[in-house]
Order: sequence, then C-alpha cells, then structure tokens
Amino acid sequence: MPSGDRSTAVRVSNVALLGFGTVGSSVAKILCESSSPNLRLTHILNRNVARKKVDWLPRSVQWTEKIDDVLSSGADIIVEVMGGLQPSEDWIRRALASGKSVVTANKQLIARCGPELIGLAAQKKQHILYGASVAGGVPVISGLQMGLAGDELFKLRGILNGTCNYILSQMESNGVTFATALREAQKLGFAEADPTEDIDGLDARAKLTILARVGLHCNVQPDSIAAQSISAIEAIDFEYANQLGCTIRQISWAELQRKKEADGEENHDRLSAAVQPALVQLLSPLARVEGAQNLVVATGTYGGDTVFGGHGAGGHPTAVAVVSDILAIANAKQSGINHAEATVDKSPAVSSDYTGKHYLRFFVKDQPGIIAGLATILAKHKINIDSVLQKPGHPKSRLPFSITLEECKASLVGKALQQINALEFLVQPCLHLPIL
Repeated sequence: MPSGDRSTAVRVSNVALLGFGTVGSSVAKILCESSSPNLRLTHILNRNVARKKVDWLPRSVQWTEKIDDVLSSGADIIVEVMGGLQPSEDWIRRALASGKSVVTANKQLIARCGPELIGLAAQKKQHILYGASVAGGVPVISGLQMGLAGDELFKLRGILNGTCNYILSQMESNGVTFATALREAQKLGFAEADPTEDIDGLDARAKLTILARVGLHCNVQPDSIAAQSISAIEAIDFEYANQLGCTIRQISWAELQRKKEADGEENHDRLSAAVQPALVQLLSPLARVEGAQNLVVATGTYGGDTVFGGHGAGGHPTAVAVVSDILAIANAKQSGINHAEATVDKSPAVSSDYTGKHYLRFFVKDQPGIIAGLATILAKHKINIDSVLQKPGHPKSRLPFSITLEECKASLVGKALQQINALEFLVQPCLHLPIL
C-alpha cells in the first residue's frame, strides 16, 4: 500500500455486549449480519450463558458471566442493554474509567446519572451515547442534538410510553375499561406483569428528563417532575372528550418559562414539566398516535414544530438505535475524535403548574344544586366554567358529567378541588385533566 493511503485504513472497533435479552440478541444479530467493516462483536456477558448461547453467532465471540473478563479485554465499545440501576451504573463507570466507550439504552440510569457519566466519559476522552434510551428506534435524541442544533428550543411534548398509548387507544376504539385494556396489553406483551412504571408515568418521566437535558439544556432530576397515573381514566371520558373534539393520551411535556431581568437580559429561570393524561385536539399529531408507537414534538423559536415519530419499543427498533450509536462512536474514533462533550447550562426550578383550559369529570349521587355548589367554589377561586356535558342513561346513584374550565392556572384548580372533593354528593374524587 502506498504510504499516502495509510490514513484511510479502516480501524476496527471491538464491541462487547452486556445483556443478551430481547434487545441484546437483536443488536448481536444486526452486528453479525451487517456489512460494516469497522465493527466486530467480540464478547457477550449474561447470566447462565450455557442457556443463552446460540448457534448463529461466530465461534470467535466469547461468552462470559464475569464483567472483569470484558473490562480486561480488547473491547473498544461496551454496550449495556441489561437495564436496572445496578450493577449497570458500576459497570459503565468502570468501563469508562478503563478507557472504553459506552452505548446504553438504560433510560432510568441516564435520567438519574447522565451528567456524571458524560463528565466521566469526557475526562477519560471516551464517548457515551444513549440514543435508544428515549423512543426506541426513533432518532429523537440525535435529532435534537444535531438536526435542531441551530434552533433555540423552548418546548417539548410527546407520547413516550407505548404501553399507556396502547391501553388508551384500546379504551377509545373499543369502549373497554382500563382494567380490560391493561389485561390485553399484558397478554400481548406490551405491559409488564407489574405495569406500575408505565401506567403511573415513571417510565415516561425518565425519558422526559433526558429530553429536557438534550433539547432544552436543563439539568433536572426525574423526581422533580410530577407524574399522574392513567388508571383513573374511564370509557366515559373518551365520550366527553370526543364531544369536545379531543381524545385522551398520556402526554409528557416540558416548557421553558423565560423571564426578563431588570437589566433587560433574558434568564431562563423556570421549567414547567409533567407527565399526565391530557385531552388533545383530534387534529393534533399527538392524537393520531395509535397502539404502542411514540411521538415527540419539539418547538423552537425559529423552526417552529418538528415531529419525530415511529416505533418506540421492541427488540429490533431499539437495537437499530443502539447500533447507530455504536457506528457513530466507531466513525468518530476512525476520524480521530476523542470524545463529544455535552454541556448542560441551566438547572432551573421545576413546576407542574401551567395556564390553560381544564377538564373536570365527576361521578355523583344525583340531587338538586350540584352544579350550583361546584360553581360557587370555582367562583371563589376566580375560575370560570366554559361548558357542562352530561350523557343520559346512567344510574342516578353514580351519575357522570363533566365541566370544562376557561383558561386558568392548574394550581388554582387544585385548590378548588381540595374543597370540591369533600362535598358529600361525590361518589369518588374528581378527575382533573389539562386540555392541550
């Protein structure tokens, strides 16, 4: 080879997999079937490897149950697809400290420890990428980091949990109860045996935390973001929502509130953020997301709305995102780029308060004066009623009806509901949802 061509020689990156479940096996299959000349799968770590071994992998791949075998090997890129906080965090820290780059799909870990791990990677001149941690195969993180880098983003809205979206879609289209839709989701593998993380918004909250850091440059912790369960939604709510030209979806949202200081300089001092079921207009792209798909809408000062959508879960879509990150690191190493350092320059106060329209749904024991009693309490808090909806044919012992409110702060509605929920004619606490 002429000396002038040596710089073009392909640098092979050795890849080690931590975890060989649904996502890990899909990553291995893509790596082994890929025509990329600069990636080589060398190690797989998993418990009970004797039961996990498959005959379609090259014999050169080394299987192990010991992390030290991986960390002492010639692997350049460690791929963590085990999930959970421990031992994943310790192993990723050790991998970075030993001079290896990392790709992970671990949303809870990145939500809680992302800035520290990114800082450690930069210190050790390595990379850590986590594109698969949000929205599976949808390239929303890379899109925010690079595709929209020229804009100034101030708002993110999204459907980030496929389980919740499947449940709500089934309730809407088939008129079934929440419990029935959940059982169907579990039967089809969309929901875990313990679905708490999904239906209570904890899964989506971790993803929103990551998006807020990447898209809005706000360093927040998941526990600072309010999360509301979808379990209180009933089939009647979809009927009322439809009369309002809306449907109901679990929405994750974050918006920077800008404040002008006395000297005229702009200061981002507050982030409004929450994960909650909400009424969304039928014409919104958020309303058209069906089944287990994900969608994110990023809003910028100059570019307006940009929509990212697609399959947010499953072995193959998530594996595509993981392998894309592996290739990005391998190409960076090939180009001599030591590391990519991400900066987060704001740590604002976080609030779930917002100003907007509101949907209230009640189940009551029918008696005279119910609307008057509710209106009196709302008026005391300077809240105006916009409409009242009631479908006939329900028993008077558990009569459903809904009230929509004109624009006001959510915190005001919360104070009013503290009084309303103590009223003797209520069969159960009022359901309060934002109307986006």
